[in-house]
Amino acid sequence: MPTVKFVANPSKGDGMPESVQETVRTHLDHGRACLDKGKYDDAIADYTKAIALNPNVATAYTNRGVAYRKKGEVDRAIADFDKAIDLDPDDAYPYNNRGNAYAEKGEGDRAIADYDKAIALNPNDAAVYTNRGLAYGRKGAFDRAIADYDKAIALNQNFAAAYTMRGLAYGSKGEVDRAIADYDKAIALDPNDAAACTNRGVAYGRKGAFDRAIADYDKAIALNPNDARVYNNRGVAYEKKGDEEQAIANYNKAIALNPKYVDAYNNRGNAYYSKGDKEQAIADFRKAFEIDPSLQEAKDAL
Repeated sequence: MPTVKFVANPSKGDGMPESVQETVRTHLDHGRACLDKGKYDDAIADYTKAIALNPNVATAYTNRGVAYRKKGEVDRAIADFDKAIDLDPDDAYPYNNRGNAYAEKGEGDRAIADYDKAIALNPNDAAVYTNRGLAYGRKGAFDRAIADYDKAIALNQNFAAAYTMRGLAYGSKGEVDRAIADYDKAIALDPNDAAACTNRGVAYGRKGAFDRAIADYDKAIALNPNDARVYNNRGVAYEKKGDEEQAIANYNKAIALNPKYVDAYNNRGNAYYSKGDKEQAIADFRKAFEIDPSLQEAKDAL
């Protein structure tokens, strides 16, 4: 996930009475506290009040934009980041945050352009290199992504997320051992990183080390029991070991968490078919095809 940057610079008084400036600062401080607590509507209300009192405070627009993005209102977030940049074009933070918003909209090139600008303004922020690396990875430019993660790690050798993301890039290039080494480092730095555990499990699965993959999925589920993908992945590992019962139990859990999870239905159909339960297998393949008519594997099985 792209790193969010909150801004905490003081309000610009612009000749306002000290009492008004103090009220603006109070709203900024309270808004930041609400952001930290995930109270996004309250944060937006505070930043809006600060803007009403002083419309020239770039911080208020930047942080209100973060709150809007957290609420899924990405276009409103971008409008706020635009305003913050107009007010203070030398501040790297709104460029980084606008890049995150563009990335969420799938506009990778615009995201990268904003990360470029943020890096030009502040070349020592490891988080922005990681964000740009993620954007390059989504474009399939894995070598450029790895170069950015290298830079992030050079700036902050304890940045667990950078190792996790670099591991993903190496895995996408088929360099599984290097991916595992990066996941090892990420987990050593942050033992509660469920994503690193999940991704290492995937890497071990690619090597055929299914017991080690299952152990990683177990850890990931213990850290985050509501991620349907991990149950699906663990189901695949059990199925590869020939344990259809455990595989089906995991696919059941994945589907309970996400009733539209096409892969889980398709995988469960395969497991039922392997058990000789063709009726249930066909029902799962039909369900998968109903959700995604482009799924050729499910179509061929019907």
